[in-house]
Amino acid sequence: MAFNDWDEVRTAYQVARLGTVSGAAQALGVHHATVIRHVDSLEAKLGAKLFQRHARGYTPTEAGQDLLTVAQSTDDQLAQLANRIRGRGHEVTGELILTSLAVLAPLLSPALAAFREEHPEVMIKFLSDERVFRLEYGEAHVAIRAGNPPDQPDNVVQKFYSHDWALYASKDYIARHGRPESIDNVGDHVFIGPAEDIPRAPFFAWLLQNVPERNIGYRVNQITAVRPAIEAGLGIGFSPVWAEADNDDMERVLDSHAWTGQLWLVTHVDLHRTAKVQTFLTFLKDWAARWPSSDTPENAKSA
Repeated sequence: MAFNDWDEVRTAYQVARLGTVSGAAQALGVHHATVIRHVDSLEAKLGAKLFQRHARGYTPTEAGQDLLTVAQSTDDQLAQLANRIRGRGHEVTGELILTSLAVLAPLLSPALAAFREEHPEVMIKFLSDERVFRLEYGEAHVAIRAGNPPDQPDNVVQKFYSHDWALYASKDYIARHGRPESIDNVGDHVFIGPAEDIPRAPFFAWLLQNVPERNIGYRVNQITAVRPAIEAGLGIGFSPVWAEADNDDMERVLDSHAWTGQLWLVTHVDLHRTAKVQTFLTFLKDWAARWPSSDTPENAKSA
C-alpha cells in the first residue's frame, strides 16, 4: 500500500535508530502513544511488520532495516537542505525581484548595473507592471512605490526619494507654436493628457481640471508614453525634471506649475532583514544620494 506521511516514516526511523518507544518520543518531542500510533499506522499501510517487539524494546525486521536505510538518507538530505536555506539568508546570491514604476527605469538602471558589478551572483528581475505586486505573497523582494506611504500590514516602509514633475515642450513644438502665456490662457496649445476619466497621477487630474478638453489633443494610458510624445512634438506634457536635466531638445514651460512625487522603499517584514535585501537597500539608498534633489518652485504641489 502506498504511503506519503513523512511524520510516520520519521517516527519509525527514530524507533529503529534508538530501539525504544520512549527514546523516539523524547527525540521527537511527542507522547509515547503518538509513536505507537504512527508505527502501527505505517505497518498497516505497508502491510508488513517493521519491528519485533520485546521486553527490551523494538528491533527492526528486514523491512524495518530497509526503511531505516532510506529514512536515514532522506533525513540527512533534509538536514542539508535546511542548512543551505539558512545559509542563503547570509548570502547575496540568487534572484532579487524589484518592482517599480516603469518611468523610473532610466534612473534605476545605472544603479542596478552597478549593484550587479559588485554582486554578480545576483539575478535581478525588474517588474514594472501597472498592478501592485503583493510582497506578502512573495511576488517581489523590494518595491518602489509613489504617493502616500503604503499601509499594507507586515510591510516595512522607508522614505526614499522625492522627484519633481513639470510641463515640457520640445524645441520644435515651441518653434512652431510658441509658448503658452499662462495656464489661464493656453490659447490653441496642445496638451498630452490621460486616457482615463479619473487618472491616478495627480498632475493628470490637475490637467483635466485646468486645461480645456479641446486643448488635450493626445491621450495616453501609461505615463511612460508621455515623454516620447513630447519629444515628437505632439504637445506639452509632464515629465520628471531629472529626465530633462541634460536634454537640450526639451524646454520647461509654465514653471509655476510643478509637482513633487514622494517615492517609498517597501519590503516585507519576513525578508527585510535578509542579507540580500539589506545589502540592496543600503546600496540603492547610497546611490540615490547622487540623484538630482527636489528643485520645484515654492508653490509646487505635492503628488
